[in-house]
Amino acid sequence: MTDANTYAMDEAVGETRLDRGAQGVLGKPLNRYEGALKVSGRAPYAYEHLAGEDVAYGFMVTAGIGRAKIRSVDTSKAEAAPGVLTVISGNDVLRASALPMAPAAQTIDGEVFHYGQPLALVVAETFEAARHAATLVETLYEPGQGRYSLRDQLNEAVNPGPGAMQPDNLRGEFEAVFAEAEVQFDETYTTPSHSAAPMEPHASVAKWDGDKLTVWSSCQLLETNVIQIANGVGVPVENVRLLSPYVGGGFGSKLGIGPDAVLAALGARAAGKPVKVALSRQHVFQTTSRRSETIQRVRIGTTKDGRITALAHENFVVNSTGNSFFEPVAISTVFLYAGENRKITHRLAETDVLMTASVRAPGEAVGMLSLESAMDELAIRLNLDPIEFRKLNEPEAAPQDDLPFSSRKLLECYEEGARRFGWQNRPDKPASRREGEWWIGYGMAAASRSHQLMKSSAEVELTPDGRATVKTAMTDIGTGSYTILQQITAEMLGLPPEHVTVLLGDTELPASSGSGGSWGANSAGSSVYLACEDLVTELAKRLEVDASDLTLKDGQAIAGNRQIPFDEILEGETLTGRGTIEPGKTADTTNQASYGAHFCEVAVNAVTGETRVRRLLTVAAAGRILNEKTATSQCYGGQIWGIGSALEEELVIDPRTGLLVNHDLAEYHVPVNADVPQLEVVFLEERDTAASLLAGKGLGELALAGVGAAITNAIYNACGVRVRDYPATLDKILAGLPDA
Repeated sequence: MTDANTYAMDEAVGETRLDRGAQGVLGKPLNRYEGALKVSGRAPYAYEHLAGEDVAYGFMVTAGIGRAKIRSVDTSKAEAAPGVLTVISGNDVLRASALPMAPAAQTIDGEVFHYGQPLALVVAETFEAARHAATLVETLYEPGQGRYSLRDQLNEAVNPGPGAMQPDNLRGEFEAVFAEAEVQFDETYTTPSHSAAPMEPHASVAKWDGDKLTVWSSCQLLETNVIQIANGVGVPVENVRLLSPYVGGGFGSKLGIGPDAVLAALGARAAGKPVKVALSRQHVFQTTSRRSETIQRVRIGTTKDGRITALAHENFVVNSTGNSFFEPVAISTVFLYAGENRKITHRLAETDVLMTASVRAPGEAVGMLSLESAMDELAIRLNLDPIEFRKLNEPEAAPQDDLPFSSRKLLECYEEGARRFGWQNRPDKPASRREGEWWIGYGMAAASRSHQLMKSSAEVELTPDGRATVKTAMTDIGTGSYTILQQITAEMLGLPPEHVTVLLGDTELPASSGSGGSWGANSAGSSVYLACEDLVTELAKRLEVDASDLTLKDGQAIAGNRQIPFDEILEGETLTGRGTIEPGKTADTTNQASYGAHFCEVAVNAVTGETRVRRLLTVAAAGRILNEKTATSQCYGGQIWGIGSALEEELVIDPRTGLLVNHDLAEYHVPVNADVPQLEVVFLEERDTAASLLAGKGLGELALAGVGAAITNAIYNACGVRVRDYPATLDKILAGLPDA
């Protein structure tokens, strides 16, 4: 503990009011708090604010070259076009999104760092006028020598320094032990770049009132996003209010502000009226951020009976000039499997392509494609069932640093998944089960996602009529934050959920963790828990009882032989509880992660090589599940993304210019309804009391990690073709198909 309303997770928590569950609403599959608003179109997204007011519209001008010095940007023709109010240009234009939690986004400073980089913003009375005038801006360049391929830059790759993990994790004598291993596995896997491509494009509306700025934008981390906007515009952060009450998806791409936020503010100041800027779909792909492509070498040495003695995961990733963020490819490799001798490395190469940053499950999403494929390949080489091979190498403690696991039900996930899926019916060998034109195969993979708790604050007001209002600058990016915080409050205060109002997405509310990294629900939820506990303590004080002896249910306090409605206790007064959670010693003394297992059945066409996913099961253990319905929905999303990662998702980079060729949803392929089978998600009962006050852990990204490998492992089991260059498109399968 640090003060009355701030709690650091320095030790595991004991039984809490949530475990007693008097109201019985936490964990239940309640419908979404804001669901009716969204499906009826009454939930306003960023671009929809100030509807009906006198506003102007901005449209970006972007670079048609990959690397260059900017000699001039001639805006005269655009400024003379009908309806144009102003054109924003110069060195202070943002060149892409801000990195998550960075103080500011990078600016162009007279250069082009990637194809499609923002150069200017045309502001006009109508969107159409702004879009037309943007075509009239003329730019002169001094072309430079661009670097557009990771593979061409491998010799220039460097140790990037600490990020989401240490780039190098070494233990023992890997090279010597691997060289002497009875069984040696050595393969290289590649994954392409990905775009987050959220349904709601990055968009902002900016309005000035004197020197005070209000911005409505599509953001995930308001506490740092507002600082990025203030620094980009050049005003004190206390002069900026940022609102993101509803966000139509982010998947990491809105952890840092997009270029639209600052450009809208600069345009509004110059035009003297509010300005709306919505990025086109092509602009979202070309000017925000993306996932790094990777080259991953996996080496595993084992005994003849399958015990791992040496494990290496060596990775090459990219970013643009001046960006130190690296995709933490092996973030799960450090703790997932045993092995005394380990070599885990990351090297970062610079290319002149759009910056890379966090995309859903940074690290695990691509790293487990290779690790879990390698485990499958090696199991088959050892003549072991893939599950038994994994069980054989289950560590007792985190193998990199010997920290105990806060909780780990990975073996239970394997066992429950195998039972439910019918793993015992798996084809004994590839190309041994045929249904008409289709080879049938089963595959599985482990899932893991590191858990983080972030500092977060909340207030909860309790009024005499037995209603509560939650206030926190947390965001809801489609994950169910509104609903979960409503349920926590209802459970803690003994209220029907419909008596709890939740206010989110406003920097005038208490600062929150925001949504990202699967930390949002348990971080923001723990702060709400503390604020409610503050209220419970005050109620108990007024009743002259110990808080542990007080039961709250249906808007009444029950203590001893008394049952008293809130209105009698409060006597017309509104109470406010406050709470702040922050990470503590448990983050350093335990290894914290969520776990799961994926099981997949595929059919591979014996003639065309087409792959169809026929069944997909995920069994997950992520501590306390706060809402069964929203949690299941999150897992469905991860499973579907995993199908895309395995079979179709690839951001194609033109090696001549750095242009992201397939920069829209017509050409950037993601799964559609016809690609997705009936999905199944199962949660194991678990409490991780070292992870958060709620005893829960991150879930939203867990369901993606490993799915793609389960699918490609199933492809091998179906037809004998092993794909190590993702995605597993039919052209990579056709050549190796057995005789039809």
